[in-house]
Amino acid sequence: MLLPESIQTLVNALERLPGIGPKSASRLAFFFLRASEDVAQDLSVALANLKANTAFCQECFNITDAGRERCEICESPKRENSLICVVEEALDVLALERTAGFHGKYHVLQGVLSPIEGIGPDDLKIKQLITRVARGGIKEIILATNPSMEGDTTAIYLSQQLEPMGVKVTRLARGLPVGGDLEYADQNTLLRALSGRQEMS
Repeated sequence: MLLPESIQTLVNALERLPGIGPKSASRLAFFFLRASEDVAQDLSVALANLKANTAFCQECFNITDAGRERCEICESPKRENSLICVVEEALDVLALERTAGFHGKYHVLQGVLSPIEGIGPDDLKIKQLITRVARGGIKEIILATNPSMEGDTTAIYLSQQLEPMGVKVTRLARGLPVGGDLEYADQNTLLRALSGRQEMS
């Protein structure tokens, strides 16, 4: 069956989303077609505001409100300045914050090293992390990259860059399943992984 161009355009756009295949994209497109005008309008406004009203923290590169230079975590006087947890994505910050077991600061790499995909150190926020550590006052860096091949490669690279700077470098314990993502881990698993972190050697 040939679809009208407007529906096919929406299906094509939805297929580009992670985890959405052709069938799911078609179902969603027809849902919006049948739904009230408010549903589609609300989604349209939310998507437009997403880009217009968000920015990256200039210190840790977590997501924050547009117009803010630093996020709430970086500005909080209650957070431990000498402890930085390095994560791949902003979703990982949310996962760790849900545990209420970490009280330091974060650094979001915005990805992992992946030579196959052409992602090298200059494509991530690694230089900015090195600059933060070089300013002094940092006692420990927790490497909380995902337990995957790319995550491990990134952690080893970071450890090699950070150890000569005289800072303690630890890695989350293997309470997390290999190949899994932090955002899908339950709170108890994340707490065990945080408390059982090990020094990189």
